[in-house]
Amino acid sequence: MAASHRVSAVPLMSWLSRRVFHPLWDVKDGSRRLRALRELERTQWLPPQELRARQQTRLEHILRYAAAHSPYYRRLFAAQRFDAQRFDPAAFAALPLLTKGLIRSSTDEMLSDEFSREELGQHKTGGSTGTALVTYFDRDWLELRTADALRADQWAGCFHGMKIAALWGNPPRPRGLKQRLRSWLIDRFIYLDTIDLNDHSIAQFVARWRREQPEILFGHAHSLFILAQSLAQQGIEDLRPRGIISTSMMLLPSERAVIERVFACRVTDRYGCEEVGLIACECEQHAGMHLSIEHLYVEFLRPDGSAAEPGEEGAIVITDLFNRGMPFIRYRVEDMGVAAARPCPCGRGLPLLERVTGRVADYLKRRDGSLVAGVSLVERTLTAISGIEQLQIVQPTREEIVLNVVRASDFNADSEAALLAEFRSVFGPGISFRTEYVERIPQERSGKYRFSICRV
Repeated sequence: MAASHRVSAVPLMSWLSRRVFHPLWDVKDGSRRLRALRELERTQWLPPQELRARQQTRLEHILRYAAAHSPYYRRLFAAQRFDAQRFDPAAFAALPLLTKGLIRSSTDEMLSDEFSREELGQHKTGGSTGTALVTYFDRDWLELRTADALRADQWAGCFHGMKIAALWGNPPRPRGLKQRLRSWLIDRFIYLDTIDLNDHSIAQFVARWRREQPEILFGHAHSLFILAQSLAQQGIEDLRPRGIISTSMMLLPSERAVIERVFACRVTDRYGCEEVGLIACECEQHAGMHLSIEHLYVEFLRPDGSAAEPGEEGAIVITDLFNRGMPFIRYRVEDMGVAAARPCPCGRGLPLLERVTGRVADYLKRRDGSLVAGVSLVERTLTAISGIEQLQIVQPTREEIVLNVVRASDFNADSEAALLAEFRSVFGPGISFRTEYVERIPQERSGKYRFSICRV
């Protein structure tokens, strides 16, 4: 396989965008994101103990800030008898977790009294339940979030200014002269809208790729896989990015293998969410994901609320160290993951997330109430049983599971029998299984895909 950081010369327009247009635009906007990027490029190489000390200082600062400026946290800390002026690890670990439900019911109270709502930026997400979640942030936080993403891009061989081929749902369309100028000079993307992913749209995307020669491929993990499959079926072998960035959903190992084979390029996987930004990203070693501890404090918790050990699965809980507009303290992002104790061979001091194991909503339930990691089960099934191209598990009730199957050319009666036998062995008696054969796995409104959906 070819290396992901190709040695071909950087196109002139990419060089100008990075070295001239980006800096000038930042000066025009009064932005500090490129300065923040340079600082992050430096701090990633600091020793782990120094990074942890900086993280602790920032944690104590945001707790004091929240106590002084957020009515929600002022009330919560008083009720918990938590003294933000004197940090106590045990008292911090006893603070109740922030959930999406609490955010929806307490948004006004959570906002900092240093800002008017009109001064703050806004994120709005639909979420797996279809109920909107609206969160707010201040400008400094947005610039740091952007700088952190730019640094992670570099680990994939992507430097700001490069042209990017992006697979995204409802991609932004430039409006007005300023936005069109920025899209030409700064945000240099060509898009394949994943809401409308079909043979015709893929053919148009391939034709535009050949005309414009993007250097980076970026998108939802499963959308990248679908594109790679389509290109392989058509025998298209001339699309060769310098790097590939996978985001927004879990990248299955089997899908990674297909993407890397078709594009002859390593995939850099990353993990984050709209509410707190980038959480972790692979570097060029692909040996786990570096946690962004310069701006996040990350916990992994057992069901009883105690800290999970490295190598042990836990609920991921985030404290954002920089969002003053709407502080996020001990926010449960509804994902599960495993922290690593080992260092990365790259030499960076940032600790590693071994892997994300799934969303809380993706865990299926047996009759006895025990849980099954749905995405892991999908991956195991795809690896063990021939004839299945894609699989989605939906559990509408405790007693029923629906298997949405996209059949491969070698699917036969033995494939179905093996699939049902596998699920019966995992879930035991008392659950009925129904197989539905579909042309493709349905998307969410965002253009993302979910492989495991539990509605119990």
